Amino acid sequence: MSRVLVAEDDAVARDLLCEILRAEGYEVDAVDDGAGAIERATEGRYDLVVSDVRMERAGGLDVLKAFADKAPSTPVILITAFGDVTGAMEAIKRGAYDYVSKPFNVEELRLTVGRALERRRLSAEARAAPATREQVAEIEGKSPRMLEVYKLVARVAPSTATVLVVGESGTGKEMVARAIHANSSRATRPFVPINCSALSESLLESELFGHAKGAFTGAIAQKRGLFELADGGTLFLDEIGDMGPKMQGQLLRTLQDGEVRPVGGSEALMVDVRLVCATNKDLDAEVKAGRFREDLFFRINVVTVKLPPLRDRTGDIPILVAHFLAKVAAREGRAQASMSREAMDVLGHHMWPGNVRELENAVERAVAVAKGGVVLPSDLPLEVHGGSLPTGTGSLIDDRPTLAELEKRYIRLVLGECGGNKKKAAEHLGIDRRTLYRALDRAGVATADDDGDD
Repeated sequence: MSRVLVAEDDAVARDLLCEILRAEGYEVDAVDDGAGAIERATEGRYDLVVSDVRMERAGGLDVLKAFADKAPSTPVILITAFGDVTGAMEAIKRGAYDYVSKPFNVEELRLTVGRALERRRLSAEARAAPATREQVAEIEGKSPRMLEVYKLVARVAPSTATVLVVGESGTGKEMVARAIHANSSRATRPFVPINCSALSESLLESELFGHAKGAFTGAIAQKRGLFELADGGTLFLDEIGDMGPKMQGQLLRTLQDGEVRPVGGSEALMVDVRLVCATNKDLDAEVKAGRFREDLFFRINVVTVKLPPLRDRTGDIPILVAHFLAKVAAREGRAQASMSREAMDVLGHHMWPGNVRELENAVERAVAVAKGGVVLPSDLPLEVHGGSLPTGTGSLIDDRPTLAELEKRYIRLVLGECGGNKKKAAEHLGIDRRTLYRALDRAGVATADDDGDD
């Protein structure tokens, strides 16, 4: 979770900023003047600072200087009710990420904060690029189809060829892109990913190519685009099949000319970027339907890496599970959990519509709730069991649970067998629904959604 420091002397504005940022999922600390923010610059705890420009004791430019000196990797966004071009340019010249005028547009603020945090992450990745080779282990498996993937990645990585990675959502397309980058001559340069489906066409254009000052409302300073940020490295365009027609044309021109033109800019910039693209769509069909440019398709489809869905390589599940168990243990600094044979059987029979990503989430959830360091079938998510927990005495009591834990498991089992219908579950248990709700509350099962009761 990203941690943001807000420095604002107006209590109403400060509370509003904190509310907006917390609603976005950020952890927020607040101070009521610049001096308080400056004191925290040495702590190195913050991913972003949002500061008013004019405050008592110390202003936003003083806060900016303190963080530039003591925490240079922390971006600073300045906010003021006295916005002018001179002040904006002075802030940008001194290193501010952006400059927002009051009364600020809430959506614009959210986007600016999100972009600032994304740029910080990308910069951190660029600094850590030499260690990227260790991340190749994220692509796990020994099935024949995965061995073919490894061979192709090994052959194509040293080249400069554009690569198209295709596969269903959750199959690990970004991990393949990272492996290609990590095993190339560009490994010490930035790997810059962006999800084309996550942004509107206008925002995607600005993010990829950058923009000139005054290019659009709110563009008070020049911004570098991701193509420029990835210069010498690799740019990963995820979900390129969702890119709109205007952006397809601009991307094609960039690939042909090797240069980018910022939005609203008059001068083109030469860039040296290796492009890796990914999609879960059938681009052949998209081309025939007129939704994707054929000439762009030929440009990005120089080498195609096809990732199989997890249901077609179930023999790799034990390998992936072992990898994810070790990953959780390393991240949390705890002894590695183990997967019981019965739990592994359940995982092996699931169809995994969410592929490797779904498996990783299931393993993490199971480790979090397991007791004694051994994952049992009852610890696995309900959907992995096909909507209901396994029946049979062994799955309930093999680990000698407490009576309260046994009650919790049995209620979940019955609720799963009844398809989530609490009325039927209460009848099956021989209790009224009020008693069931109390039991569900003790078991930590949500009771707000009663759609299945009718």
